[in-house]
Amino acid sequence: MNKIKRIAKSLFTSQRMKMLALMLVCGTAVTFAQNAAGDYTAGTNALSTVTDEIAMYVPYVVKLCYAIAGVVAVVGAISVYIAMNNEEQDVKKKIMMVVGACIFLVAAAQALPLFFGI
Repeated sequence: MNKIKRIAKSLFTSQRMKMLALMLVCGTAVTFAQNAAGDYTAGTNALSTVTDEIAMYVPYVVKLCYAIAGVVAVVGAISVYIAMNNEEQDVKKKIMMVVGACIFLVAAAQALPLFFGI
Protein backbone atom coordinates (compact mmCIF):
# COMPACT_ATOMS: atom_id res chain seq x y z
CA MET A 1 0.00 0.00 0.00
CA ASN A 2 2.88 2.33 0.83
CA LYS A 3 4.43 1.67 -2.55
CA ILE A 4 1.20 2.62 -4.33
CA LYS A 5 0.98 5.83 -2.33
CA ARG A 6 4.53 6.76 -3.29
CA ILE A 7 3.90 6.05 -6.95
CA ALA A 8 0.68 8.07 -6.95
CA LYS A 9 2.31 10.94 -5.09
CA SER A 10 5.27 11.04 -7.46
CA LEU A 11 2.94 10.85 -10.44
CA PHE A 12 0.73 13.75 -9.39
CA THR A 13 3.56 15.97 -8.25
CA SER A 14 5.57 15.64 -11.45
CA GLN A 15 5.88 18.58 -13.82
CA ARG A 16 4.37 16.59 -16.69
CA MET A 17 1.13 15.98 -14.84
CA LYS A 18 0.89 19.60 -13.74
CA MET A 19 1.36 20.74 -17.34
CA LEU A 20 -1.19 18.20 -18.59
CA ALA A 21 -3.76 19.37 -16.06
CA LEU A 22 -3.15 23.00 -16.99
CA MET A 23 -3.50 22.24 -20.70
CA LEU A 24 -6.73 20.31 -20.15
CA VAL A 25 -8.27 23.12 -18.11
CA CYS A 26 -7.21 25.86 -20.50
CA GLY A 27 -8.14 23.88 -23.61
CA THR A 28 -11.59 23.10 -22.25
CA ALA A 29 -12.17 26.71 -21.22
CA VAL A 30 -11.17 28.00 -24.65
CA THR A 31 -13.39 25.45 -26.37
CA PHE A 32 -16.42 26.43 -24.36
CA ALA A 33 -15.66 30.16 -24.66
CA GLN A 34 -15.38 30.03 -28.43
CA ASN A 35 -19.06 29.22 -28.91
CA ALA A 36 -20.65 30.62 -25.78
CA ALA A 37 -23.44 32.45 -27.59
CA GLY A 38 -24.31 29.64 -30.03
CA ASP A 39 -22.94 31.61 -32.98
CA TYR A 40 -21.49 29.34 -35.65
CA THR A 41 -20.63 32.00 -38.25
CA ALA A 42 -16.87 31.65 -37.72
CA GLY A 43 -16.97 27.93 -38.53
CA THR A 44 -19.35 28.42 -41.44
CA ASN A 45 -17.18 31.16 -42.92
CA ALA A 46 -14.06 29.02 -42.53
CA LEU A 47 -15.71 26.06 -44.28
CA SER A 48 -16.94 28.18 -47.18
CA THR A 49 -13.46 29.68 -47.57
CA VAL A 50 -11.88 26.22 -47.64
CA THR A 51 -14.46 25.05 -50.17
CA ASP A 52 -13.65 27.96 -52.46
CA GLU A 53 -9.92 27.35 -52.12
CA ILE A 54 -10.27 23.65 -52.98
CA ALA A 55 -12.45 24.50 -55.96
CA MET A 56 -9.66 26.71 -57.31
CA TYR A 57 -7.15 23.85 -57.24
CA VAL A 58 -9.30 21.11 -58.80
CA PRO A 59 -8.58 22.02 -62.48
CA TYR A 60 -4.84 21.98 -61.80
CA VAL A 61 -5.04 18.60 -60.11
CA VAL A 62 -7.08 17.22 -63.04
CA LYS A 63 -4.41 18.38 -65.50
CA LEU A 64 -1.73 16.94 -63.24
CA CYS A 65 -3.51 13.56 -63.25
CA TYR A 66 -3.64 13.62 -67.06
CA ALA A 67 0.07 14.49 -67.22
CA ILE A 68 0.97 11.68 -64.83
CA ALA A 69 -1.16 9.26 -66.89
CA GLY A 70 0.75 10.31 -70.00
CA VAL A 71 4.12 9.77 -68.33
CA VAL A 72 2.98 6.37 -67.01
CA ALA A 73 1.82 5.41 -70.51
CA VAL A 74 5.13 6.38 -72.15
CA VAL A 75 7.31 4.74 -69.51
CA GLY A 76 5.06 1.67 -69.48
CA ALA A 77 5.21 1.37 -73.26
CA ILE A 78 9.01 1.50 -73.16
CA SER A 79 9.04 -1.09 -70.37
CA VAL A 80 6.73 -3.40 -72.32
CA TYR A 81 8.82 -2.96 -75.48
CA ILE A 82 11.99 -3.90 -73.59
CA ALA A 83 10.24 -6.89 -72.02
CA MET A 84 9.03 -8.07 -75.42
CA ASN A 85 12.50 -7.77 -76.93
CA ASN A 86 14.01 -9.73 -74.05
CA GLU A 87 11.31 -12.38 -74.45
CA GLU A 88 10.24 -12.21 -70.83
CA GLN A 89 7.40 -14.33 -69.44
CA ASP A 90 5.15 -11.65 -67.90
CA VAL A 91 4.60 -9.27 -70.83
CA LYS A 92 0.81 -9.55 -70.58
CA LYS A 93 1.00 -8.76 -66.89
CA LYS A 94 3.06 -5.63 -67.58
CA ILE A 95 0.66 -4.50 -70.28
CA MET A 96 -2.34 -4.97 -67.99
CA MET A 97 -0.64 -3.08 -65.17
CA VAL A 98 0.23 -0.11 -67.39
CA VAL A 99 -3.23 0.03 -68.95
CA GLY A 100 -4.87 -0.31 -65.53
CA ALA A 101 -2.77 2.50 -64.08
CA CYS A 102 -3.61 4.79 -66.99
CA ILE A 103 -7.33 4.00 -66.77
CA PHE A 104 -7.29 4.65 -63.03
CA LEU A 105 -5.57 8.02 -63.42
CA VAL A 106 -7.94 9.15 -66.17
CA ALA A 107 -10.98 7.97 -64.19
CA ALA A 108 -9.71 9.74 -61.07
CA ALA A 109 -9.22 12.93 -63.07
CA GLN A 110 -12.78 12.68 -64.36
CA ALA A 111 -14.27 11.90 -60.96
CA LEU A 112 -12.40 14.57 -59.00
CA PRO A 113 -14.57 17.52 -60.09
CA LEU A 114 -17.69 15.46 -59.48
CA PHE A 115 -16.49 14.59 -56.00
CA PHE A 116 -16.12 18.26 -55.09
CA GLY A 117 -19.33 19.26 -56.88
CA ILE A 118 -17.73 21.39 -59.57
